[in-house]
Amino acid sequence: CDELPHIQAGKSSSCEGCPNQKVCASGATKAPDPAIAEIGAKLSTVKHKILVLSGKGGVGKSTFSAHLAHALASDSTKEVALLDVDICGPSIPRIMGLEGEQVHQSGSGWSPVYVDDNLAVMSIGFLLSSPDDAVIWRGPKKNGMIKQFLRDVDWGDLDYLIVDTPPGTSDEHLSIVQYLSATHVDGAVIITTPQEVSLQDVRKEIRFCQKVKLPIIGVVENMSGFVCPSCKNTSQIFPPTTGGAERMCADLNLPLLGKVPLDPRIARSCDEGKSFLNEVPDSPSAEVYQNIVQSIKDYCSNRVTEEQSTT
Repeated sequence: CDELPHIQAGKSSSCEGCPNQKVCASGATKAPDPAIAEIGAKLSTVKHKILVLSGKGGVGKSTFSAHLAHALASDSTKEVALLDVDICGPSIPRIMGLEGEQVHQSGSGWSPVYVDDNLAVMSIGFLLSSPDDAVIWRGPKKNGMIKQFLRDVDWGDLDYLIVDTPPGTSDEHLSIVQYLSATHVDGAVIITTPQEVSLQDVRKEIRFCQKVKLPIIGVVENMSGFVCPSCKNTSQIFPPTTGGAERMCADLNLPLLGKVPLDPRIARSCDEGKSFLNEVPDSPSAEVYQNIVQSIKDYCSNRVTEEQSTT
């Protein structure tokens, strides 16, 4: 991104002690990474690319990514892929029911793991010998793995590529935005929960998107109230003391895609590697999910129409 402080690379006080300080200060890192063009060519057959972001951990980002993929792939005419770039905490294999699976090398690159004929998944979790293995890597190695996922995986022709990211606004996020800069990225879906401690970090994520010129599709508020199955009363497990995502979106002029109620069956479905949308399709949470997914599909379609009219 043009706004990122490349001029200070290797020269600021925060660079002291970094093993890459001399390389950055020399200017060698300012040269364009040839992988960007390679990734652009590789992903030219992917129609829509959607990033799922959140500044806060534990807000249901991977859960949303998985169910967005399931919902999009429920249309058998669409080809969908889910890429997990949470290098240190890859939960997508478990959520998608793919623990123990492995990727295979072919002449055209790594082959992703398939949940269904039209739903592919790639995660570093498939490359570990055990789900309990810790990935203790510095930034450059994590960035290299993200580059491989985008450049060396045989994605094929896709209608949607969903990228599940880790919390924060650090190495992995900068890498994914940089590597996708030569491709068309539809935008980011930002996940939060209602309480201020989550919204505080999410505002940083929104600022990150604005700074790197990543369009924001909208915000999803997870765990938004709980309806007791016995007494039917609604409880605010995470009280929106500052107005929740609805107030934040109004203040920042962002679309609120939906508010997903807390439902223990969502967590159970994820633990069992099943789609909550298929398991409990008539639940209030599933209905909200479907409305959110439709809004995302409409957004992607409108962007295509706008680009065609501009061209």
